[in-house]
Amino acid sequence: MLALLSKQPGGPEVLVLESVSEPRPNPGEVLLAVQACGVNYPDALIIEDRYQFKPERPFAPGGEVSGIVEAVGEGVSFIKAGDRVIGSCGWGGMAEKLAISASRCIPMPDRMPFDEAAAFVMTYGTSYHALKDRAHLKAGETLLVLGAAGGVGLAAVELGKAVGARIVAAVSSEEKAALARQHGAQESIVYAPGPLDRESAKTLAEQFKQACGPNGADVIYDPVGGDYSEAALRAIAWEGRFLVVGFPAGIPKIPLNLPLLKSCQIVGVFWGAFAKRDPKANAANLRELLELYERGTIRPVISERVPLARAGEAIAALSARKAMGKIVVTMNGADAS
Repeated sequence: MLALLSKQPGGPEVLVLESVSEPRPNPGEVLLAVQACGVNYPDALIIEDRYQFKPERPFAPGGEVSGIVEAVGEGVSFIKAGDRVIGSCGWGGMAEKLAISASRCIPMPDRMPFDEAAAFVMTYGTSYHALKDRAHLKAGETLLVLGAAGGVGLAAVELGKAVGARIVAAVSSEEKAALARQHGAQESIVYAPGPLDRESAKTLAEQFKQACGPNGADVIYDPVGGDYSEAALRAIAWEGRFLVVGFPAGIPKIPLNLPLLKSCQIVGVFWGAFAKRDPKANAANLRELLELYERGTIRPVISERVPLARAGEAIAALSARKAMGKIVVTMNGADAS
């Protein structure tokens, strides 16, 4: 079978496509014929040894997959060969086959295609945990979403709309702004590419304040970081909640007088650790998300589908913040059904 391997730390250009031995499922695992693999920002971090987890090399990036169960290991009774499942694996997904713990797989809805299934769990799981469990977003509140046309950002827009929040989308182009408005944002801001000088950061903060209104943003969803974080925080409401989700633009340095002046909270969002520490709560969240999908309330936006041989290009595009919605790697020329 083929796998895209990280054999040394580096960017997507050092990944190599190689033929490797097919894995066998250990007790408690299933062997999955991978049909599609979602591309996410942690894929770029993990191959450079900059992620929270550092798997032993060689390994394949790819943290979320969809596929068909080929075999089950000893002790697995609730999944059987032939089942269509979504798997959360952390890494290993950019390969034609994968041995994965059965406990990290959930059944796919009958009408869900493989590409959407592989683009679903990490983005919606992260954004739902952030808005529901960490921010307690309520109807009528103002939600400012940075990076609102990316995978997690667009999911946050859709989920905010489902709650009944007023959504301000902050993005880097007019095309991305149109996409965010199409999925539920009432207002949009196009910001300049960073890094920002002092005057540009001040101007952006004023843009955020004007868009959010006189009371400010009750919740700020920040999967971008860098110079954008402080500018956004200056537009937060009294007792607002600032969600720290990711840092593709760099890790920001926040003046701590700002949360004091607004009596606001800076709240970390680490969905992967939450899912491991509280699997029952995470499973309940995923059930609720799949119900929203079945009702047509949420649906992944897939901007590009690429073959396994070009998966490195997909990671590079995501790192450069060029993607709109999700990029998905498909295996063996598999279609979306």
